[in-house]
Amino acid sequence: MCGGMLEDRDYMRQPGGYLRWSATLVLVIVLVVTYLVQRYFLPGSIYEELVLSLDGIKSGYVWQLLTFQFLHAGWLHLFFNCWTLYMFGREVESALGKVRFLVLYFLSGIMGGLLQVFVEMVWPHYFVGGVVGASAGIFGVVAAFAMLAPNEVLTMLIFFILPVNVKAKWLLYISLAMTGLGIAFPVQFGGNIAHAAHLGGILTGMAFIRFGGEFARNFLEPFESRRRKRELMKAVSIKMPQWPRQKSEPPAEVPEEEFISREVDPILDKISQHGIQSLTERERKILEAARNRMAKR
Repeated sequence: MCGGMLEDRDYMRQPGGYLRWSATLVLVIVLVVTYLVQRYFLPGSIYEELVLSLDGIKSGYVWQLLTFQFLHAGWLHLFFNCWTLYMFGREVESALGKVRFLVLYFLSGIMGGLLQVFVEMVWPHYFVGGVVGASAGIFGVVAAFAMLAPNEVLTMLIFFILPVNVKAKWLLYISLAMTGLGIAFPVQFGGNIAHAAHLGGILTGMAFIRFGGEFARNFLEPFESRRRKRELMKAVSIKMPQWPRQKSEPPAEVPEEEFISREVDPILDKISQHGIQSLTERERKILEAARNRMAKR
C-alpha cells in the first residue's frame, strides 16, 4: 500500500509523539466546523446559493457541486456522515494515500451531484429542492473500500441495536440496490433523500478503484514525489545536527531543480536504502544547504 511506505521508516517518524493528522480526520473536523458556521452564522441568502439545485446549476452556480458537500440538514445527518467517513475513510486513505483519497472523495461528491441534477432534469416532479450533505463523497469512499477489500467482514448495527456481520462486497450490492430503488420509486423510499447523488458517488468510487487508479497514479506521481522529498527533508533535519553555513555550499545561481536532481536526490535515495547514519559529512552539508534553500521560499 502506498499510504504508509515512507511513514513506516524510522527516519520519517516524528519525535515526541508528534500528531500526524489524517485527511479523514481533517475532513470530519471541517464538516463539523462548517455545520456550526452554517447553523449559527451563515445568512439564509448565502446558504441558498451554496446548496446544490437544478436552478442553481442552470444559473451558472457551478461551485454548488463542491459547496453542497460541506452542508448538512441537521445534527443527525452530520453525525451519520461523519461516523461513516471516519470508519471507512481511514482504511481507504491508508491504501490510496492522502492525495488520491481526497481526489476520490471530492470527485465522488461532484459526480454524485451531477447525476442528481441530471435526474432532476429527467423527473422534475419527483425530485425537487436543494441537496446538501457529504453522502455522495462518503458513498464513493465506502464503494472504494468494498472494491479494495470485498471479503472484509463488517459488523453492522441495525438500528444501532442488532449486530449483523456482512462482507464489504454485499454492503456495496445492498447500497446499489437501495439507491436504484430510491430513484425508481422516490416516494416509497424517501423523497427527501438524494438517491441519485448516492448512486453517483458509489459508481465513481467503483470506477476510481477499477479504472482510475493507474491514471491517478501517473497524474499525481510528480506532485507526490516532490511532497515526499519535502517530508523526508524535514524529517532528516530533526535528526541531523545543525551545521553552520559553509563556503562550499552550492552557489545560489544553480537552478533549484538541477541542484535537487544532481545533489539531493541521490542522498535521499541513500537514506532510504541504508539509513541516515550512512551519510558522509559532505552529504550532510549538502542536505543542510538544501534545507536553507527551502527555508528561503
